[in-house]
Amino acid sequence: MLSEEFVSAICGPPLSSNTAIAKDVGIYCHTLSPAYAVKSTFKKSSAPPNCVAVSDAHVFAAQQDKAYVHVYSRLRGNQEAFVAFPERIRCIALIGDVLVLGTTEGRLMLWETCTGRLVSTPARHVQAVSCVAATPHHVLTGSDDSDIHVWSLAQLLELDSPAGAEYEPLRSLSNHRAAITGLALSSSVSSDTNFCVSASKDKSCIIWNYQTGDALRTLLFPSAPLCVSLEPAARAFCVSCEDGSLHVAELYGPKPLLGPGSEDPATAVQASSSPFGTTHPETTGPASCVAWTYDGTMLLTGHPRGQILRWDVAENKSPVELANLNAAVTNIVFISPFPAARPTKTVNIVKPSQAERSYTFAGQFEPLPAMAGSAKFDALLAGPGFPQETMEAAIAAFYQPAGGGESAGDAELRKQNEELWELVNEQRALQKETLQRLVQAQSK
Repeated sequence: MLSEEFVSAICGPPLSSNTAIAKDVGIYCHTLSPAYAVKSTFKKSSAPPNCVAVSDAHVFAAQQDKAYVHVYSRLRGNQEAFVAFPERIRCIALIGDVLVLGTTEGRLMLWETCTGRLVSTPARHVQAVSCVAATPHHVLTGSDDSDIHVWSLAQLLELDSPAGAEYEPLRSLSNHRAAITGLALSSSVSSDTNFCVSASKDKSCIIWNYQTGDALRTLLFPSAPLCVSLEPAARAFCVSCEDGSLHVAELYGPKPLLGPGSEDPATAVQASSSPFGTTHPETTGPASCVAWTYDGTMLLTGHPRGQILRWDVAENKSPVELANLNAAVTNIVFISPFPAARPTKTVNIVKPSQAERSYTFAGQFEPLPAMAGSAKFDALLAGPGFPQETMEAAIAAFYQPAGGGESAGDAELRKQNEELWELVNEQRALQKETLQRLVQAQSK
């Protein structure tokens, strides 16, 4: 049966002296299905919202009001590294082997975890970068200054860029009037269908086409949104507000927010007067983080009173409490049950450095599905060097004459050439015969 896992993080001191909960634990790895359980834990972490990222081998957690990141190994189950940065970290996101960090100074930093290369941009935001989201091609940064910048990931990671390059965002999205609290990106990479959802303290969420800079729809809420999460198939998004309400907005429902049947993009839409769910401000508090399951049927929310609640989206029943972590739950990150096949894996991270040095990649080769049945390739990959018979066969191939063998393509070309020469010879014979008859006719 398919297993579904997620990672949660807490921030702040314990809320009570509950001895049943392990002390000094800051990150929990959970199994949601087929049965809920806490799979493993990591200690010594206090990560605020938007400060946890998970890869297939590591968990990255930026610490509250600090300039460092804790790196935990999921393979070995311990803390692998303590990584310091020049500025305090406010938010992080992971794209492949690149960890993207937003700082309190309004700067963007990119750390290649498999090489140690660190790229830092100028402070393009006037205030702190509050949230960051990334795709294989773009990085989006939201700030307390109410602006959203769109960056090209390829330009930021360009190896030929000179030292001290003045990196500039591709465009800025500036419709909000207060601090940005959340960003959610669709998985599409097409310039026509990709979009992002931004949440702001101005009590609104805006749906953008971030490649063109167009605002597609504005939604107004009764109180300021704290976080936003997009459903994996990009059919809806969920917003948690300060008043404890939880709103689910369908993008293509009976009254679509996007598409040909939607209203004029300039028209702001009020969120539903009846929210999807509400929480009590004293016993639970508003959700500080929201995450969808991979099939979009359930929502998980983390709360300041330590609860992790599970909401059934289809039946809209009362939430079920999965766990109480005895501290404010600030991050919930799902691990995809269908990880993308990659040729390499970063087993041990390389700490960042801005010093000039050789570009060295440290990673582990992973067998691809197409190579799984290749015993010869596996033997070559696992061996300490090249076998003697392989070297002899390669050397012998250089001494073979060029015409030693004829492939099917070469035979087809030779046949076509012969047919063309036959046509040419026939035309030449016909031309010669015609000229002879012409000469004979003129001599009479």
